[in-house]
Amino acid sequence: MEKKRAGVWQYRWKEEVIIAGLLLAFGFIINAGIQIRGLFMDDLYLWSCYGEQTFREFVFPLGSTRFRFLYNLAAYVQLGLVGSHVTWFVPINIILNSAIAYTICRFARTLSGNTIIGFLTGFLYLLSRMSYYQISQVYGLMESLALWASIGILYCLYRYINEPGQELIWFRMANGLYFAVCFIHERYMVFLPLLFLVLLMKRNKKWREWAIPLAVFALVQLIRLAAIGTVMPAGTGGTDVADTLNIKQVILFAVQQVLYLFGINTGGSYLCALSWRESSRWIKVLVILADMMILAVMIIFIIKVVRSKWERMAICRNCLLFFLFIGACIACSSVTIRVEVRWVYVSMAAAWLWLAYMCGVIARPLAQKPEAARRVPDYRWALICTGLAVMYTGLMIPAETYYRNRYSNLYYWNSQQQYNSLAEQTYEKYGEAVFGKKIYILKNTYDVSKFYADTFFKVFDKDRKAEGTEVIFVDNIRDFGQVNNNMLVIREDPSFHAYQDITEAVRILKCEPIYGYYRDGWMDESAKLRVMAGSSGVIQLQLMYPGAMDGHEKAVIYQNGQPAAQVEIKQNITQVELKARPYDIVELEFENNFYLEDAQEQRGEKRFSMMVEITAD
Repeated sequence: MEKKRAGVWQYRWKEEVIIAGLLLAFGFIINAGIQIRGLFMDDLYLWSCYGEQTFREFVFPLGSTRFRFLYNLAAYVQLGLVGSHVTWFVPINIILNSAIAYTICRFARTLSGNTIIGFLTGFLYLLSRMSYYQISQVYGLMESLALWASIGILYCLYRYINEPGQELIWFRMANGLYFAVCFIHERYMVFLPLLFLVLLMKRNKKWREWAIPLAVFALVQLIRLAAIGTVMPAGTGGTDVADTLNIKQVILFAVQQVLYLFGINTGGSYLCALSWRESSRWIKVLVILADMMILAVMIIFIIKVVRSKWERMAICRNCLLFFLFIGACIACSSVTIRVEVRWVYVSMAAAWLWLAYMCGVIARPLAQKPEAARRVPDYRWALICTGLAVMYTGLMIPAETYYRNRYSNLYYWNSQQQYNSLAEQTYEKYGEAVFGKKIYILKNTYDVSKFYADTFFKVFDKDRKAEGTEVIFVDNIRDFGQVNNNMLVIREDPSFHAYQDITEAVRILKCEPIYGYYRDGWMDESAKLRVMAGSSGVIQLQLMYPGAMDGHEKAVIYQNGQPAAQVEIKQNITQVELKARPYDIVELEFENNFYLEDAQEQRGEKRFSMMVEITAD
């Protein structure tokens, strides 16, 4: 008997590892191409707070508009682990979302009694276009943790109303998760009625258990009142819910979210990647066909419930739990100024779980008496439900992929690509050598704020300072002088929402060696180069001879083929000024009658003569 149990456990363990591994692999596959290389918007502000505030100030922001200390604690740990490795955020987000998918898979398998349906539920969760924010933003950690805790509440309440014996444990766990989710995202305070609903379902008359959710809610509000001075949740984009609440708009947003659950994008493309109106016809057909699979499951389920005499009330209780959970999620996402698809993700996950529950009910034979509730599944109906779930998934794969390929329509997506590109063209290209440089960016059509410019490069520095690094916006390459080794020149590429490093191209345009002159300033006995004058037309030359002089050293300088200066080198450093028209490109030739005798190398046909530093402001 013990050997048999050990064998079952070993088989089960291997199955769990395989399922978790497949979900993790799919999480990386479906999110391939999503990157965080540079921080901006709320993510950069979060990082700035992490670097400038104490642990207490960051985790417990007293006086702020929001008090999410549990999320702040998780963010503090994540930011500490990632450090300056910005590209780690996306893999961490994918791993976390895959862990949530595995949790949903386990829950769905419990509800359906079917491993395939359980796996498909987790698969659909990862496939969903609604995951964009959780993967592509550092703040996605907040949405992931809130979703995970919310599904945990649903799981505990389901166990509470369906499993006798240890109900109180599940009820207390649900209350603990409720307390936690309120300080991850205050939106989910809306789950409070569910905690009382399950007590009604169980006909629980113990006042102590009724007092638990009341005490938890009161504690949440007392903490919020003490920390931020109000119990009213803040709205989206700096708004106040009390100021923006509109009943007609709430109803409209609620209807939109219901349609989202059926694959229909009813919002603007900037919020959902692509609206239903703008979607391809064949995508609409696929979504409608997928909805027909859902409709088939619901019809079969309703017929089964009507025919079930002994289980009807229990099934209705469970359906009421799922319905009100989804309704609560929809309600709390409808009271602000807009509906973003990422807010529907919790409702969507719960809807798939409800569908898995329906499949589980359908697959069970009808009970002939109350005590015969647990029975061997009817494999014919189990096969039908599995087939419908497989067809639904097959239809939604191209639809979800289609919408994922339109993420560029999202309101922040292109901006993230721009900052990713800026990081790629600077820090990723030059490494720590970028610190201390002046970074000239042509134009500023991307509206990079002073805060972004001052903070962006600090993220990549282990010391969080990037000392000496300065971002300067200019309209034209004429707005700065010669390109030296302490400069980078970047231009915008709006057609690809990117930046381009044009330092070398501008360096050559400003000062193009033809022969005998080198980037580090060394010049041979004979040299020729082209120099672009600045706004004043004055070209300044600093001639540096590092050796001992005998008093006969001379340099003859030709400007556009005409003699411009004969310089007697009497000091180790000699200053020379040449005059040209503003912004003209001038050809300069040098003929030097001396060379550096102690030079350790020779790059051209002639020997090193001196070092020349050119400026033309």
